[in-house]
Amino acid sequence: MTTSPVTGAELARSLEPLGVAVPSAVPTHWYNLAADLPEPVPPHLHPGTREPLGPEDLAPLFPASLIEQEVATERYIEIPETVREIYGMWRPSPLVRARRLERVLGTPARIYYKYEGVSPVGSHKPNTAVAQAYYNALEGTTKLTTETGAGQWGASLSFAGALLGLEVEVWQVRASFDAKPYRRLQMEAYGGICHPSPSDLTEAGRAILAEHPDTTGSLGMAISEAVEVAANDPGAHYSLGSVLNHVMLHQTVIGQEAMVQLEEAGEPVAHTVFGCAGGGSNLAGLTFPFLGRNLREGTTTRLVACEPAACPSLTQGEYRYDFGDVAGLTPLLKMYTLGNDFVPPAIHAGGLRYHGMSPMVSHAVALGLMEATAIEQDDALAAGLLFARAEGIIPAPESTHAVAAAIEHARTVTEPEVVVIGLSGNGQLDLPAYSRYV
Repeated sequence: MTTSPVTGAELARSLEPLGVAVPSAVPTHWYNLAADLPEPVPPHLHPGTREPLGPEDLAPLFPASLIEQEVATERYIEIPETVREIYGMWRPSPLVRARRLERVLGTPARIYYKYEGVSPVGSHKPNTAVAQAYYNALEGTTKLTTETGAGQWGASLSFAGALLGLEVEVWQVRASFDAKPYRRLQMEAYGGICHPSPSDLTEAGRAILAEHPDTTGSLGMAISEAVEVAANDPGAHYSLGSVLNHVMLHQTVIGQEAMVQLEEAGEPVAHTVFGCAGGGSNLAGLTFPFLGRNLREGTTTRLVACEPAACPSLTQGEYRYDFGDVAGLTPLLKMYTLGNDFVPPAIHAGGLRYHGMSPMVSHAVALGLMEATAIEQDDALAAGLLFARAEGIIPAPESTHAVAAAIEHARTVTEPEVVVIGLSGNGQLDLPAYSRYV
């Protein structure tokens, strides 16, 4: 006897907490870097008037709670207990001393990695997916639309939608849709719907295909399609997996946990922290709590954004206002950008193939509070294999960029110091990326 799978809406009976115990190490609040920055982040602008956005301008796309978080200035924002309960399924994520990697490198550095691959989806993305789904469901939204590159974000939002009773529709960059079929199947297992982008389902997609019928797609194209569908459906909202301030906020559980775990390991301070950088969410989640402490207490932790050389927004882009999508439907954001029409090569690190960088991350780099480096794909994946053979975990292609930069640094270290790597996800569904290197 077979039965049809139930939907997330049928499973999610209530947004009230279940009353289950949540590990005390799971943060109770998100940390907001805006409270400690020496200069405020430049405001987002309306695409038509080019004036600063008001809450009413964002209302067609986001629920009121997330709009408030986007412009919040208080240092800490309480995490709803329902969200903490879901976090408790995998948080706190482990901070692991990479002793075998240290031995292989022959370095005096003490290397730690913060491993987000333990989440149900296998990456850091559920940290914000759960929060966004919760606030949308609380406001009465029935459907979320989004884009995804490698697929971790689409899978994470589908996961969150299943737990909190929301329909989820995803546009995935075609290069990754074709190369990573298991990510699409992962979304569908959670009840999500996934389309390759650009598609013929939207005006934006049809226009792109008419001009570039053989395009491999980009996150900017996929965003245009997802935004268009949400804007035309009164029951739907759009959900973004990176870039915006509220997404950076939700991810700070990573860095807050890491700071506590380092102290518990007898390391009062980290000397250098490496995080991969595409739109900015993993990087911000890991580094912003360290940066806040630098600003408040005068610590000097070095923070390094590690981006792909094929999509080098921070190291080669311009710091200016630009659209977040190809069609020009999104607000204008002050960020490091390669131009909203930039189509990066179809590299394996699909989650890092975005033309721009988070306004908050961009602001931190522009102020000299954070550094950036660009890593070639061959170097990144070679570092991923070295890490896998030393530590046993195969990193996601995105994470290998942070691993590569950390390894290069550790090889130059002559005195003991503490190095932290953000291992944003595992590569179990990305193994073809490593095929030419093994």
